[in-house]
Amino acid sequence: MDTPTPPPVTSSNPAVPPPPVSTTEDKTVAILSYITLFGFIAAIVIHSNKKTQLGAFHLRQSLGLFLTTFLIIIPILGWLLAIFILVMCIMGLISAIKGEMKPVPLVGPLYQKWFGTTFS
Repeated sequence: MDTPTPPPVTSSNPAVPPPPVSTTEDKTVAILSYITLFGFIAAIVIHSNKKTQLGAFHLRQSLGLFLTTFLIIIPILGWLLAIFILVMCIMGLISAIKGEMKPVPLVGPLYQKWFGTTFS
């Protein structure tokens, strides 16, 4: 007697979104967003033509890092913390290259909250 094959298991939990499928254009926006202010502006222009979750995520992360660096860290706390921000930019860039939406340490979740609808 043949036993029926059970249906494939799918996640019905709406709180867990499926992992985003990243394309070359998505990664380009994500990577450019961390490379100087000109790269950030170019990423915004490219992203405005085709909005993606990966691009918007990394644009928010890099916007937060740029604002933190130029408005708060350098004038008030000095260059040592600016170097720490640079390290976080590099970590964000590595995440962008891998196509991941991983927030930068310490402040990344705050940037997603504060700039939540920006670039969407």
